[in-house]
Amino acid sequence: MTAQVSEQSVLREAPAPAPRIRGRSAAALGVIAACNAMIQLDDPIVNIALPGMREGLGLSAVGASWVINAYLLTFGGLLLLGGRAGDLLGRRRVFMAGVALFTAAAALRGLAPTGEFMVAVRAVQGAGAALAAPSGLALLLSTFAEGGRRGRAIAVCTTVGAVSTACGLLLAGALTSLGSWRWVLLLDVPVGLVILLLAPLVLRETPRHRGRFDLPGALLSALGAAALVYGLTRAAELPWSDPRVTGWVGAGVALLAVFAVVERRARQPIVAPRLFADRDRLLAYAGTLAVPGALIGTYFFLNQFFQGQHGWSALATAWALLPLPVTMAATAAAATRLERHLGARRMWAVGASLLAAGNLWLATLSADDPYATSVLPALLLLGAGMACSVLPATVLATSGLRGDEAGGAAGVLNAVQTLGGSVGLATLVTVSSHTDGMAGGFTTSAAFACLVLLAAALVRGPAR
Repeated sequence: MTAQVSEQSVLREAPAPAPRIRGRSAAALGVIAACNAMIQLDDPIVNIALPGMREGLGLSAVGASWVINAYLLTFGGLLLLGGRAGDLLGRRRVFMAGVALFTAAAALRGLAPTGEFMVAVRAVQGAGAALAAPSGLALLLSTFAEGGRRGRAIAVCTTVGAVSTACGLLLAGALTSLGSWRWVLLLDVPVGLVILLLAPLVLRETPRHRGRFDLPGALLSALGAAALVYGLTRAAELPWSDPRVTGWVGAGVALLAVFAVVERRARQPIVAPRLFADRDRLLAYAGTLAVPGALIGTYFFLNQFFQGQHGWSALATAWALLPLPVTMAATAAAATRLERHLGARRMWAVGASLLAAGNLWLATLSADDPYATSVLPALLLLGAGMACSVLPATVLATSGLRGDEAGGAAGVLNAVQTLGGSVGLATLVTVSSHTDGMAGGFTTSAAFACLVLLAAALVRGPAR
């Protein structure tokens, strides 16, 4: 059970700095962080390569959207199953299987001869990510006990992810501008091969917990999440009133409602209902659901702003966006110190406030505004806000777990993040198309940040 204390007592106690991570634990963290970074980097890589991919493979607008959607459907639909598989079969085993599947698909997509082949490979890649992501987080939880070391490990993963995004943006922009879009799609392959080489050497296999797969629950969760994600991605292209949107979203909600009923009666559910009995964990899930909506508009709108309105190249756009992940990495590196001084709840609230301020700043952006005074300060606010939001939410969501619940909890957290990205993008595109465009989108992103702030305000106390 998560220990709860008042923020005043935390500040008076002035806890000692978190112990450093050394030896095999540091190597294990490096492998887990590399996998997390590889999966995070894949989305901007594909988006940067998409224009060249459309031309090279003769993809229509619908076909290009399926390059994105095929990955999201399998990734979002299989996350809960991937987390449970790690608990039952061994987390290192499932982690390596997911990385191998993801890496093989990344290699094949760089050689894709047709658009249909590309879509199929992207679906396979999403399945690999659904196995690797929750198993990686569960391995982190089993390697680092609750407390300072786990908080530092989460901060390191956040830092590595932000740094890799920054470097990946520049490298992908350079390869797209100077070479072929196929080169960009191969960036994940060497990273995946290094992970597969080192994982057996530095990651300890976790005990295989006795149990069985809840097949009805797995099927309902996969179909429900996939239908909901697909409906939300269509909402980014079609009106919300369109039957192709309402039908899929309604079907997804209905299937997930049935899933909740089935899980309450299942002897060995794919997700333990006890995970949702803790108020602070529920608030962490709610805040995690809203966070993507506070950031996703930055990349979506500013990419169009720089390349569409100003005619910048992909590489120039990558340089312009670079301050966001760099600031996120720098703030994440200091996150554990900030958490000790502010407390988890206040740190989360500060992060949400910075996200709201950054989005409201960008909501005033016009075509003639200079980058240095109109875009750069907002990117710095957003980078710091994301780093301050990730650590406390992740700690709250993964505290107080039993040994056989880590995989399920990791699957839920990843699923909430994925769903949050789909909800955020669909909402922002809808609002921007019915209002004054980019300004309305960034104002909506600020509203998502306010939802995160509300979740932080309702937390009873910081996790120790």
